[in-house]
Amino acid sequence: MQTRVVWTTALDARLRALRRAGLSWEQVALELTLGCSKVRERGRRIGAVRRRTLACVVVAESGDRPAHPPGHPTSWGLLTDGTVLAGQPYPYPVFL
Repeated sequence: MQTRVVWTTALDARLRALRRAGLSWEQVALELTLGCSKVRERGRRIGAVRRRTLACVVVAESGDRPAHPPGHPTSWGLLTDGTVLAGQPYPYPVFL
């Protein structure tokens, strides 16, 4: 039978601090010596979800070329990279 956990403000603050430090739910559970599902559920309830940062793509381009037309493979690839549309062709048949 599982034991009941009494969540205090100090325990909540520690959970938030560990998540801000980048620890996974499993690591936080080990640190707090609690079950992973209890820690994960409590963390989501109090908003201690780790935010993901998106990587920036820097493309060095010369300023003397005209802009790519809509659907160009280069611009479409930059827009869809990391989404469910990654690798899919532009929906309008511009480049055949």
